[in-house]
Amino acid sequence: MLHRGQESTDGTGGGELTVPMAWLYAEYIADELLRTGDLMPPTSFEFRAGRDALALTIFLSDTDGELSGIRVVTQLETWLSLTAYDQPWQDWVGERMAGLAAEATDSGGPAPDLELAEAAWRWLQETELLAPDLNAVPGGGAPVGEDEGPKVWTPAWQLGLPLGHLAIHLF
Repeated sequence: MLHRGQESTDGTGGGELTVPMAWLYAEYIADELLRTGDLMPPTSFEFRAGRDALALTIFLSDTDGELSGIRVVTQLETWLSLTAYDQPWQDWVGERMAGLAAEATDSGGPAPDLELAEAAWRWLQETELLAPDLNAVPGGGAPVGEDEGPKVWTPAWQLGLPLGHLAIHLF
C-alpha cells in the first residue's frame, strides 16, 4: 500500500520522480556563461533575464535531447547565431515551445522540462525592466553618468537576450 508521500508525481503511483534534467542543465550552462562574463551581479533582475533567455536558447536548440557537457563548446556558434540582434528569436522560441508542447501532448507523459521552460518564457515576456533607452537621441549635452540618460520599460527578454549573446562572446 502506498502512502501519500510515496506516490509518483506523474500520477501513476509508481514512486518515480520525474526530474527536469534537460532544463536544469540548460539553466546551469546559461548561469555559468553569464557568471564568467561578469556582466551583471548574479542577484539582479537583469542577470535573471539573461540567464532565462540563454537557458531557453540552449534548451530549445537541443533538438535531439543530447545536450551534454562535451558538446557545449561545439554549440556556442549555434547559440550565438540564435541570439544575434537581427534574428527573430521571440518567434523562434514561440515555434519551438509550441512544437515541444505538441510532442508532450502526443506522448501523454509528464513534461517537467517544458513546464520550467514555459515559466521562464512567461516571466521574460510579462516582466518589464527599466533600461537605458538606446534609441533615444540626446537633445542637449551628453549625460554625465549612465543612470542619468533616458530610460524606458523593456520586456525582460529584450534586455536578457543581448546579455546572453555578449556572455557567449566573452566565454
